Amino acid sequence: MQLSEKLASRKAKLGVIGLGYVGLPLSVEMAEAGFTVVGIDADGRKVEEINAGRSYISDVPTEVLAKHVSEGRISATTDTSVLATVDAVSICVPTPLSKTKDPDVSYILDAVASIKKHLHAGQLIVLESTTYPGTTDELIRAELETDKLKVGREFFLAFSPERIDPGNRTHGTRNTPKVVGGITPRCTELAAALYSQFIDRVVSVSSARTAEMVKLLENTFRSVNIALVNELASMCDVLGVDAYEVIDAAATKPFGFLPFYPGPGLGGHCIPIDPHYLAWKLKAHDFTARFIGLAAEVNLQMPHLVVEKITAGLNHQGRPVKGSRVLALGVAYKRDVSDMRESPALTVIKLLEDRGARVTYHDPYVPELILESGSMAGVPLTEENLRLADCVVILTDHGAFDIPWIVSCSRLIVDTRNSTRGLEGRFGERILKLGAPAPFAPPLALAAESA
Repeated sequence: MQLSEKLASRKAKLGVIGLGYVGLPLSVEMAEAGFTVVGIDADGRKVEEINAGRSYISDVPTEVLAKHVSEGRISATTDTSVLATVDAVSICVPTPLSKTKDPDVSYILDAVASIKKHLHAGQLIVLESTTYPGTTDELIRAELETDKLKVGREFFLAFSPERIDPGNRTHGTRNTPKVVGGITPRCTELAAALYSQFIDRVVSVSSARTAEMVKLLENTFRSVNIALVNELASMCDVLGVDAYEVIDAAATKPFGFLPFYPGPGLGGHCIPIDPHYLAWKLKAHDFTARFIGLAAEVNLQMPHLVVEKITAGLNHQGRPVKGSRVLALGVAYKRDVSDMRESPALTVIKLLEDRGARVTYHDPYVPELILESGSMAGVPLTEENLRLADCVVILTDHGAFDIPWIVSCSRLIVDTRNSTRGLEGRFGERILKLGAPAPFAPPLALAAESA
């Protein structure tokens, strides 16, 4: 039976390499569509959890995973030899940056090496891991293609960027359009045939290189626009204007504007990292990606701006940072997830500790932190701990936080997420908000007159 027939009848056996935030939800959608899926991961603990029917990803309910495991639709293994039995493989492994901001494609190469050992005629391989344009063609194709196995003829190769947004309750794997681009038109056609079985809309593009560029544009767009509003936050501090009020008013324009909001910095595995893949690739062509570099510079400064806000608030109360007790609320990189990757909260905590502050934290999703200085366990969110803190800094706006109660129990709040909106009038000088002038600062006009 041809691969296209196996996909259409859902008799194809599918493999997923990498069972994290991308791979596990993808495996579940495949199983929901009726496919038999084998997941492969080097982490034996993940394999054990999956085979026991327990989910470690918030976007995948345990009861859903357990159902597919018990019915034999999903299994997991560390043994890559199972690749010999699958008809299509999706590669969903991490693609971090090195310390010099160069792409680390070692996880991709490891996955490809495993596939190469078991590659057979009629097999489809799709890379989902974010990478630089040309990876699928220049790197993977070169590793897999032989005289006997030609891409587009004996086996098929494509790129389809993951678009997972952890914690998003509106857009998940199934209802987020899937871009696919193959090395040959037949590769694109088969990759589209695979994903159309369990994704609502598949968008085919002309090449794998185009699909790789799509992902980098998406996240570079976000990085640059977040940098713009982060710089706006600094401007508004100087000018005595509330950045959030400005953005919300601008967003009433029905065309030509898309609202972004400032924060303590960039986090997650995509936005802080992906643009650097593009910038790195362009260096080989003597092209400097100026927007990418400038955006990274602005966004990396945000944790420092947060610490300056904390310092200003403590100074106003007659306290130095050194020796002050600072309680950080939320350390995950975004709302209502446990994901700590690239979280700016870690930088804020380190900067405060470097200045001698006594830092504790609470996050309902992160019971323990591993820092350069050692491990740190979270503290309970109690009235006593709030009142003991000289400053409470809101770094992640988790939905579980009762913000009015938190503010009422705190001496000083530094709000980096606009969580306290509407409370400023009730609590006077207690709240310092990123992107807004300090409540104890004189109005700009009066400051200018006194100068």
